[in-house]
Amino acid sequence: MPSASLRKIDCHVHLLGDGSSGSGCWLRLKSIVHRLMAQVIVREAGLPPSALREGLDALLVTRLAEQVRDSSLDAVVLLAQDLPHRDDGTPLPDQGTFYVPNSYLLAVCARHPDRFIPGVSIHPARPDAMAELERCLQAGARVLKLLPNCLNVDYSAPRHRPFWEKMAESNMILLSHTGGEHSLPVLCHRFADPRLLRFPLECGVTVIAAHCAGRSGLWDADHTAALLAMFDQWPRLFGDNSALCSPLRCRTLPQILPEPVRHRIIHGSDFPIAVSGFGPWRMGLIDRATWRRSSREPNVLERDVFLKRAIGFDDSHFTRMAQLLDNA
Repeated sequence: MPSASLRKIDCHVHLLGDGSSGSGCWLRLKSIVHRLMAQVIVREAGLPPSALREGLDALLVTRLAEQVRDSSLDAVVLLAQDLPHRDDGTPLPDQGTFYVPNSYLLAVCARHPDRFIPGVSIHPARPDAMAELERCLQAGARVLKLLPNCLNVDYSAPRHRPFWEKMAESNMILLSHTGGEHSLPVLCHRFADPRLLRFPLECGVTVIAAHCAGRSGLWDADHTAALLAMFDQWPRLFGDNSALCSPLRCRTLPQILPEPVRHRIIHGSDFPIAVSGFGPWRMGLIDRATWRRSSREPNVLERDVFLKRAIGFDDSHFTRMAQLLDNA
């Protein structure tokens, strides 16, 4: 194994499950669009179509561990998913598409400590948020993941100050979705704006803005410029390039490749979201031969690594997450 600060880490990998192993996970495919997307995800992850009917818990963990082992990566940050909540802390399970409890995530990571780094998920409005944060910290979690627009998290709410300050005191990194989202139901579009991250940053939290606040759909607002403008003021703020090798999110890539922005970007795939060279080729960032070569790579994690290198991200972008974890 390389030294801790030189490990190549994918900072954005989702754990999914169906509860078939007693995990407590669930996955609800409420529409034809979601069912079609799930079929693509299962295929891209190298799983059999039957995984959507039964056995997803064990199948996905086994396959993901194999993909990390067979890639040029050393580890991935594996992510839980909390429920949406109202501002008063009432859970809204009917508003969620999938759920992955922290206990299951921590157990999976404990079985694969060299490959999986736990990224827990705690809605700060939960009545037990502080207790759950402490429990996860005691279990070794160093990353917390939230999708504010889908989980209804208002980062700017003063009532969340103790939560952010505890994260800062414990050197826990916030990986936050920013920008548009169409894979999951959105409860508040306003919460996609990265400028709402100012309050956690003021509290001392190190923040990674997932997707660099770009557009997911054709008509989303593009918040990338607002995010990049924040980099000068907030040295603890970074962006990740997860899901940017996709037909629509690829529009963000030209904005984050120039210097010095590129040195604030961290490698992420958004597994098991599909990875394709079509978008980067359409943007003129790679040639057709490179696109075709990438499509022949069956390992979706390695395909994303290959494309990110071809697009122009250097070695430091693959080790930046390890440096954050090492320095925190």
